[in-house]
Amino acid sequence: MRTGSRNVAIVGVSLSDCGRVDDVTPYALHAQAARRALADAGLGREVVDGFASAGTGTLAPVEVAEYLGLRPTWVDSTSVGGSTWEVMAAHAADAIAAGHANAVLLAYGSTARADIRAGRRTGNLSFGSRGPLQFEVPYGHTLIAKYAMAARRHMIEHGTTIEQLAEVAVQTRANAALNTEAMFRDPITVDDVLSGPVIADPFTKLHCCLRSDGGAAVLLAAEEYVPDCRTAPVWILGSGEHVSHAAMSEWPDFTVSPAAVSGRIAFERAGVRPEDIDFAEIYDAFTYMTLVTLEDLGFCGKGEGGAFVEKGRLRVEGGELPVNTDGGGLSAQHPGMRGLFLLVEAVRQLRGEAEGRQVRKDGGRLPELAVASGTGGWFCSSGTVVLGRTRL
Repeated sequence: MRTGSRNVAIVGVSLSDCGRVDDVTPYALHAQAARRALADAGLGREVVDGFASAGTGTLAPVEVAEYLGLRPTWVDSTSVGGSTWEVMAAHAADAIAAGHANAVLLAYGSTARADIRAGRRTGNLSFGSRGPLQFEVPYGHTLIAKYAMAARRHMIEHGTTIEQLAEVAVQTRANAALNTEAMFRDPITVDDVLSGPVIADPFTKLHCCLRSDGGAAVLLAAEEYVPDCRTAPVWILGSGEHVSHAAMSEWPDFTVSPAAVSGRIAFERAGVRPEDIDFAEIYDAFTYMTLVTLEDLGFCGKGEGGAFVEKGRLRVEGGELPVNTDGGGLSAQHPGMRGLFLLVEAVRQLRGEAEGRQVRKDGGRLPELAVASGTGGWFCSSGTVVLGRTRL
């Protein structure tokens, strides 16, 4: 909880058109999401004095800000993969609390799917071959293989089964079935997951995220702006960030993600415990990411993730801890650095706007507390944000 400074709320969120979007640029998706987020908040772009973006252009966020017609006096271009947006939200909240900005817009847009189809890019096998990565690239160690190797280590050390990992995909798809905006909504079974083509042992196709187009935007503002907003605020209660490694050889334990640090810090700063959380939005490029992040955030013990997920706990309907309530990157959409989508979904749930998939507490009450935790690279970084309907 922030003391002696301004409280900070998320006052506007939105997605751009997502899924299969063949006729626009990433810049247009940024703009579409940004306009919608400002309209959601009921504020004009003149209030925005801070801007953060990554992943597009040579000088992000300069190019995107110019495209949006913004001239911010506070900027952030932190790029740490999928956790970028939780880390940026933490930076923006700190800046607003300290009085360095009043309203900060986070925006992202990607045509990852359309670019592949049009031949504008290929499926990269690695992030490059300079720096510490030069010692791994010659061995063909792809991004997916790094996650797969970490998953296999967890299976060996803790007895986690491939069926338990498959349950993550099955339950995430069940949540996507409730979301009319999700790309894939047809139910799947554990057998469906196991019988798919192998991508990187032990992952089959349905253990891996989809590739989509899409964008998102989130507007954070100081507490004095809240009375002028159209929607109810969702407060930033605490945040944490952590970087772990670049080279796999420098990762001390493949079964512990950087969320173990960022989550602990976020919960301590928010003054809450994992058991207080009503639902979680977790980066899920692969099923193992969800399982190990649940452990590292403290929702279950180390090595207990497999048993935790196999009991249906992640489902919106009947689950004890609904996770990735929109269908996640495994089934809803995944245009690249998906961390901003976690924040959008968390806010919609806390405001009671998740039509068809709304999480409810006992007695039909809306949830009070949520956590969004993004992971970047190959478990290289993590950002975790605790959100609440009220200030604690």
